[in-house]
Amino acid sequence: MFPAFLTTILFSVSILFASKSARLVGPMQANVTRLLLAMLLLGIWAHGWGMGMSGVGLPWFLLSGLIGFGLGDICMFGALSHIGPRLTILLTQCLAAPIATVGEYLLLGTRPSAGELLLGGIILLGVGIALAPDKHWEGDASRFRFGVLLGIGSAFGQAFGAVFSRRGYAACQAIHASIDGGTVAYQRISAGVLTTLLFWGGLIALGKSREIRHSQKIWAASAGYIVFNALAGPTLGVACFQWALMVAPSVQVLPIVATAPLLTMALAWGIEGAQPTRRTMIGATVAVMGTAGLAWMQSK
Repeated sequence: MFPAFLTTILFSVSILFASKSARLVGPMQANVTRLLLAMLLLGIWAHGWGMGMSGVGLPWFLLSGLIGFGLGDICMFGALSHIGPRLTILLTQCLAAPIATVGEYLLLGTRPSAGELLLGGIILLGVGIALAPDKHWEGDASRFRFGVLLGIGSAFGQAFGAVFSRRGYAACQAIHASIDGGTVAYQRISAGVLTTLLFWGGLIALGKSREIRHSQKIWAASAGYIVFNALAGPTLGVACFQWALMVAPSVQVLPIVATAPLLTMALAWGIEGAQPTRRTMIGATVAVMGTAGLAWMQSK
């Protein structure tokens, strides 16, 4: 359970840096830059001390990266521009856990206990209460529907990225082979970066890209945010996420990681003075209680 908590902390910090960098240089350029930097750092680890691009689970980890880092992140950034961050995070985090639970049962036969399902549901309920939009949508209905579909796509990407990672670990365990989380993160992000670059290149070729070139001054101002986002998110955060999936099923890991936006709100409150609402505090309390219960159940 410790690696899941560590993942939550790192993802929470990463979200703050990601938001800052996206506002400065645009979401696609910020995303691609942080992924390339993270791939470089993870590659140094994987080829220096890990297993590089090898291992019996490699096809599953590449597929996990293609779906999670690639298609999932593309859907997430698209949803952000259509329905905003709160509803996007709500759809992604609250749907990923139940989708992954079903997917892992179908692919690996992992049967969650009634207690795990109940506590996981309590965590997701708390996240939903805290992150649900305060007002009804007032924009274009078709834009809203498309944004919701992208948010659901983001949830499927995160869920099946986790499930295929678990399948890769199962393949390693079947022959009593070991692999570290840093190597898995490198293999996944390599497929994700390729998918993202192909998608971005397609947008540019079709004249659909809205990204603009920025001056060296703007890139210099955003460099620190991009570096720390790359370190806390796709480098250390994802390595810990893979570590968590190595030792625990998705039904235990994803509900805990789903609380990352709540911790981000707390950090934003302390750093930027963005005080959460009463409903947010109630939802956070429910989520923390569910997380504590899940940790206690695993310890037993």
